[in-house]
Amino acid sequence: MSNLIFSILLAFGAGVSIVIQQALNSNLRTELNSAAWSGFVSYAAGLACMALLVIALRDPLPPLGAMARIPWWAWTGGVFGAIFIGLGIVLVPKLGAATFIALLIAGQMIGSVVFDHFGWLGLAQRSIDLSRVIGVLLLVAGVLLIRR
Repeated sequence: MSNLIFSILLAFGAGVSIVIQQALNSNLRTELNSAAWSGFVSYAAGLACMALLVIALRDPLPPLGAMARIPWWAWTGGVFGAIFIGLGIVLVPKLGAATFIALLIAGQMIGSVVFDHFGWLGLAQRSIDLSRVIGVLLLVAGVLLIRR
């Protein structure tokens, strides 16, 4: 199987895993009667998985000097992950999984096009062009169709 096809399948699997994650977190919220504890359990399980991956790969701890040179904002990715998890826990039961994920993807695409256009957060700059605008509009139209 070509590298590209394998990468596409992995990305597709990552998308499916987001739906599974949100459904499981939503169910956990119902059982625990707490969005905060549901998110905490989700992140604790994720942390445990990443620790096992570091051990399995025998990945050494990065040098302290390299870690000190990283800008402060580069360490905040987990905050945005927590926002995603928390909002998913609260919104999936209200909106449904399909609508939530459709809105999530539309937000990701609009944000991605803007971040690419300006080259924010170290991304390579890729200007907005007509095909990107049409793609975003089609995604927004898809959200509206799924929401109905």
